[in-house]
Amino acid sequence: GHTILRQPPNRKLYLGSKCVMNALLIVELINSCLFSATGTHYTMTNGGTINSSTHLLDLLDEPIPGVGTYDDFHTIDWVREKCKDRERHRRINSKKKESAWEMTKSLYDAWSGWLVVTLTGLASGALAGLIDIAADWMTDLKEGICLSALWFNHEQCCWGSNETTFEERDKCPQWKTWAELIIGQAEGPGSYIMNYIMYIFWALSFAFLAVSLVKVFAPYACGSGIPEIKTILSGFIIRGYLGKWTLMIKTITLVLAVASGLSLGKEGPLVHVACCCGNIFSYLFPKYSTNEAKKREVLSAASAAGVSVAFGAPIGGVLFSLEEVSYYFPLKTLWRSFFAALVAAFVLRSINPFGNSRLVLFYVEYHTPWYLFELLPFILLGVFGGLWGAFFIRANIAWCRRRKSTKFGKYPVLEVIIVAAITAVIAFPNPYTRLNTSELIKELFTDCGPLESSSLCDYRNDMNASKIVDDIPDRPAGTGVYSAIWQLCLALIFKIIMTVFTFGIKVPSGLFIPSMAIGAIAGRIVGIAVEQLAYYHHDWFIFKEWCEVGADCITPGLYAMVGAAACLGGVTRMTVSLVVIVFELTGGLEYIVPLMAAVMTSKWVGDAFGREGIYEAHIRLNGYPFLDAKEEFTHTTLAADVMRPRRSDPPLAVLTQDNMTVEDIENLINETSYNGFPVIMSKESQRLVGFALRRDLTIAIESARKKQEGIVGSSRVCFAQHTPSLPAESPRPLKLRSILDMSPFTVTDHTPMEIVVDIFRKLGLRQCLVTHNGRLLGIITKKDILRHTAQTANQDPASIMFN
Repeated sequence: GHTILRQPPNRKLYLGSKCVMNALLIVELINSCLFSATGTHYTMTNGGTINSSTHLLDLLDEPIPGVGTYDDFHTIDWVREKCKDRERHRRINSKKKESAWEMTKSLYDAWSGWLVVTLTGLASGALAGLIDIAADWMTDLKEGICLSALWFNHEQCCWGSNETTFEERDKCPQWKTWAELIIGQAEGPGSYIMNYIMYIFWALSFAFLAVSLVKVFAPYACGSGIPEIKTILSGFIIRGYLGKWTLMIKTITLVLAVASGLSLGKEGPLVHVACCCGNIFSYLFPKYSTNEAKKREVLSAASAAGVSVAFGAPIGGVLFSLEEVSYYFPLKTLWRSFFAALVAAFVLRSINPFGNSRLVLFYVEYHTPWYLFELLPFILLGVFGGLWGAFFIRANIAWCRRRKSTKFGKYPVLEVIIVAAITAVIAFPNPYTRLNTSELIKELFTDCGPLESSSLCDYRNDMNASKIVDDIPDRPAGTGVYSAIWQLCLALIFKIIMTVFTFGIKVPSGLFIPSMAIGAIAGRIVGIAVEQLAYYHHDWFIFKEWCEVGADCITPGLYAMVGAAACLGGVTRMTVSLVVIVFELTGGLEYIVPLMAAVMTSKWVGDAFGREGIYEAHIRLNGYPFLDAKEEFTHTTLAADVMRPRRSDPPLAVLTQDNMTVEDIENLINETSYNGFPVIMSKESQRLVGFALRRDLTIAIESARKKQEGIVGSSRVCFAQHTPSLPAESPRPLKLRSILDMSPFTVTDHTPMEIVVDIFRKLGLRQCLVTHNGRLLGIITKKDILRHTAQTANQDPASIMFN
């Protein structure tokens, strides 16, 4: 026993600090038994003699409350969190055979993961249904009201009416426009002006109410939320971002923002809403509430549920979580994400918010196949999507940076009111911009059948065709189609400009729907152009084989769908998940190849102008510490070139194993802002012992002052296994070995930075110590790596603000 106890620990063993503590406890217990058996007393370090059982109390003390937790705007230690979870799991497994109660606790622990994702899925589906129904009703409120039932939107109001006609199916006596109610006129210039004024009034009211609620109650409820969720899933702490206030205000203001007619969507914010649900429910289960790494597994599943209800695409949601937002995605999380997405989609389908027995508003089915020659226009749409994505990212980031650096950013309410006013004034005269964006996408996706009354379907009909069939042959465009194309061109320019200024204002604002709308408009215009070309020039060699006279050859709605996918891909740089989402939206399995071609082209074109998508660009703009796994580190630098301290810097702030007092450590903490300190044997040897976090040191010293007698400023602090001999009159020493990380990650000064960056990404490290021949040289933190990466990319390294 003596031999084992006196042996210095092997520094090269990568053992968790808890595991080391357990081994020490066993050794101390053996010693205790040996000493008590021979009647020997154990000499304490303060000079007195005390029984060995009293000495054991130092090590058997309960864990210090607060140690192992994290401050706001700091990164978690993934390695420590995973070690903590394994220790908890071992403890539960070792006890489960002791009693029926312990077995029940073990089963509850095993099932708590499935339970929390079930609750998250149920809440996400219910809230998405509520948001969809409320947003539809409030969007129609801008135009009029249903007198027979105030809670009905325009479509529901006319469902039960027997007085609607086929051409004017949206007009019924029960639905009254504001002009009819206020001035009693349904037609004429007076009616138009009154409806125009009321449209602007409601749009401004909704926008003002949304931004006021966000500003007063939950500033974190603004924006899309996906950049922050990506950062949180990478291990960053943003307290309150996924809290109950944020959830409540985001749900209410999302409805108001969508109803105000601003160029934004509710799909991105629904991911934030679902993650809020996941975070809140995780606090009901100790397994997740006390472990930040485990909590992020729930948040990954929640983001899958969010996309599942946003697009009615459960598989797409799982792939979105895997491809776009998650940092750590084990197989267990894949299954739970799948289950959460399934539950959320089932709940939304039960609510049936759109009354079409579908999960989304713009579900469509096409009846004609696509032909090989159409790959050319599909790829051209991909090029357009990539160019739009590159333009949007640069323009939006430039505008957001200007907002941050000028006085304009200090008046968020005024900015929202101005953007809402410009949007409403320009949107009302054009029927395509006045429509709710989801309705617009639905109209653009829809194929022109015999029952369509839209001006986009105003083709010159063949008088001989009397029977109604699904496959209507290609026909020459009528005047309605040409006027619709002009209106769509104006709508395209309007949407492009307004989306740049809208994304990032202080209301919940998603980017999926505006991007899809821009792509759908461009796609529909290209689709009609190709259709007319094929009709008038069916003898051209590219059309000759497929487009005979009287054949249904081109489907313009398909081009709209491909364009929508290309533009969304250009902005977000998603590939696999995007194709699956759009395929699930339309139910068209045979259109996967055109979608893949367009999305891949848009990604390649976008990447030619800059590799990061809009979410990564916003993460960099906000200075969050996010190491993107997609980025390649190509510079040939060594760990010694990046580590702190540099040659011009003061020496590294370190703690010694047993030569410092409480006062020395408190002074070091007060004089520096570092998040942790390496612990060395002595200043002369510089041999590494471990790493102590600043927060843990502060909490442990405060706790010791309150709970342990005799701890004063001059008390010696000991990180070693044994306290050194002290004079009899010296105060009681403070043992802090329990808070020491005995296995900090170390690299040598000649390790290439490519390997260091890889270690940080794959293990989720906060810091890594640099040694030379076993002696401590310096430290590399996540922030240092991000600053170095920014510097090598000719960006401002000071933009990385957080730790």
